[in-house]
Amino acid sequence: MAVYRRSKRHRFLVFLLALASVTVITLDYRGGDQGALETLRSGAQDLLAPVQSFAGRVFGPVGDVVGGITDYGDLEAENARLRQRLEALEGDRLRSEAGERERRELLAILDLDFAGDIPAVAARVVSSSPTNFAQSVIIDRGTDDGVDRGMPVVTSAGLAGRISEVSSSRSVVQLLTDRSSAVGARLAGSGVNGVVEGRGGGTDLAMTFVAAQVEVAEGEAVVTSGLEQSAFPAEIPIGSVRSAGAPPGDLEQRIAVEPVVDFGRLELVKVLQWAPRG
Repeated sequence: MAVYRRSKRHRFLVFLLALASVTVITLDYRGGDQGALETLRSGAQDLLAPVQSFAGRVFGPVGDVVGGITDYGDLEAENARLRQRLEALEGDRLRSEAGERERRELLAILDLDFAGDIPAVAARVVSSSPTNFAQSVIIDRGTDDGVDRGMPVVTSAGLAGRISEVSSSRSVVQLLTDRSSAVGARLAGSGVNGVVEGRGGGTDLAMTFVAAQVEVAEGEAVVTSGLEQSAFPAEIPIGSVRSAGAPPGDLEQRIAVEPVVDFGRLELVKVLQWAPRG
């Protein structure tokens, strides 16, 4: 019942205030006494102040919600536009970085000290098919470009593999990491020869046929020997010794070779047009 009386009192107060406002407006319109009118207007404003505050508290949040709903759509649209712009800028940055990396690789592969004056064909890796056993990539050059089976394939760092299959416009490169790959090699420090074999992707190469009594230093460079009917030119970098040792009773050492070529990031290569000496 108290709530009902309070509600009636509020409605009555609003009625009186409205009546006072109308009276002020009417007097103002009819040009009444300005001093009295100003006093009445000030009094009416003082009386209306609590009602205005109450109305502001009641209806203000509603206005905020409505305005927020209207602004929310604009904010979402702006955020979407900014995200698109950010993605475009990120794409530009990545393309720029990729272009700069390719430029550096091209400059590095342009003049290979270890290749000497051997003619070469630059190629791009267009596909790869690595498994635990077979390790190979496909390049965009073939017989039409002077590429033939058995030719060495190198990067700016060193030996990557050899051409195993060839067509008019494409060639398959058998990588050094392939389990059937074997390359005549030499320890650069001692000059001892051996064979570097593949052990599958994600593992080091293995150098075999090195006697147990040979001193092999960790980090020692391993290069092609050029002795196996010259299937590869001599002195092409293969890798460096990661570890070496001979178990008791073994006649050969077990040498792990870390390759100089990053086989997981092959992009640009060169095919050396090397004709094996018979």
